[in-house]
Amino acid sequence: MYYFNMLQKENRLKKRSAFAATYRTGKTFHSMGVTVFVGKEKKNESPTRVGFVVSKKIHKRAVKRNRIKRLMRESCRLLIKDGAFSDKYISLIFVASSKLLNKNFKEVDTAIKNLVAKL
Repeated sequence: MYYFNMLQKENRLKKRSAFAATYRTGKTFHSMGVTVFVGKEKKNESPTRVGFVVSKKIHKRAVKRNRIKRLMRESCRLLIKDGAFSDKYISLIFVASSKLLNKNFKEVDTAIKNLVAKL
């Protein structure tokens, strides 16, 4: 059986209302071109949901924006797989800046790991 390397369904943040609720909490952390918005602390055993945002202000071409999202998504997937991901919060939103445009996976992974360590 073939498995795709993508986030599991239970780890994805999809709904607009979930994004809005996470933005409203006001907790943010920054590291090397990536900002993370932190949702409320959770009380139940559901997994942390993760969302990714790359604005059109970063680059006008969708190919470039999607590449940044893929790199951030893969970094988070590996962290979740290794168990190094913080399950303390309901949701996290990773927002990219233009500094990530020409970065490779190793540099993006380092930025995401630094942010997760700050949580």
